[in-house]
Amino acid sequence: MNKSPLPHAEPQIPEGLPEHTLSVVVPMYNEAENVEPLLDRIHLALGPYPWPWEVVLVDDGSSDATPAELARCARQFGPHVRVVELMRNFKQTAAMQAGLDAARGSVIVTMDGDLQNDPIDIPRMVHRLLVEDLDLVAGWRKNRQDGLLLRKIPSRIANRLIARMTGVHLRDYGCSLKVFRGSAIKSVRLYGEMHRFIPAWLATVTTPRRIAQEVVTHHARMFGQSKYGISRTFRVVLDLVFVYFFMRFRTRPGHFFGGIGIALGALGSLILAYLVGVKLFLGDSIGTRPLLFGGFFLVIAGVQMVTSGVLAELLARVYYESGTSRPYIVRPATELAADEGWRQPAGA
Repeated sequence: MNKSPLPHAEPQIPEGLPEHTLSVVVPMYNEAENVEPLLDRIHLALGPYPWPWEVVLVDDGSSDATPAELARCARQFGPHVRVVELMRNFKQTAAMQAGLDAARGSVIVTMDGDLQNDPIDIPRMVHRLLVEDLDLVAGWRKNRQDGLLLRKIPSRIANRLIARMTGVHLRDYGCSLKVFRGSAIKSVRLYGEMHRFIPAWLATVTTPRRIAQEVVTHHARMFGQSKYGISRTFRVVLDLVFVYFFMRFRTRPGHFFGGIGIALGALGSLILAYLVGVKLFLGDSIGTRPLLFGGFFLVIAGVQMVTSGVLAELLARVYYESGTSRPYIVRPATELAADEGWRQPAGA
């Protein structure tokens, strides 16, 4: 029985859907009222699905009844509904990365847990991903059901800025409903507020020609309130700077920091050369001039930009990509065998 408050729609599975396994990853934070309706909606959409699928629900350190509701629903729906419980609130990007790490499907879907994304779009997006041999099909909330001033306008500005800086042109970077080829998304790591920049990160390991967008359904929030609001704007801006650096200068970071360092050092050297001329040819005292300190500061800053900046960025990447570090901590859970925990097609 469908208990979802969303409008009822009959599931539609495209014909000729290639063989695969499917993982649906849903980060959740204080969404107790949405857990069961979301799972009802997922099962309605994927009930007649012809290939094995699973749902990975990530509790991002919720402080309400979400963990208990997740555990109850996992028992109710079966072993194909798996719960990953984080030790504390690590924020949306880390929660999404935890779900991606736990996902076992050759195709991975990410979506929000607030019922604004509609699972009914998943089969159509998966079909396009596999038939057109893509690595990502990103959702586009063309008819977005959010507030204009606080959500739509900032999102439009951010989408244009991100597209311009990264070169990956999508209309809606903020839509969490995305379908990935598992091998592609598992080749990148997400930190900070980087979930918004997943298409840009994928463009570092695959061609943008294998990234597409698809119009998806979007519903107004019915229960609870947004946990990842406009306050993240400043963090997103900082992450965008790093994305731009990493996409443009990943293999030559010295060119980025070195260029800034050389510019600062050259300006400082010109100031010091001018002061030396004043001292030698005019005989003026320069020891107490603020310009002298400014020149020395610029030279030192230039040297630091060439050394400390490069080393800091390279060490950060080595630390996180070494395979031994994660931006989250997961509570111990029972490991499943490769053939366990899948919802099998009817009659299989």
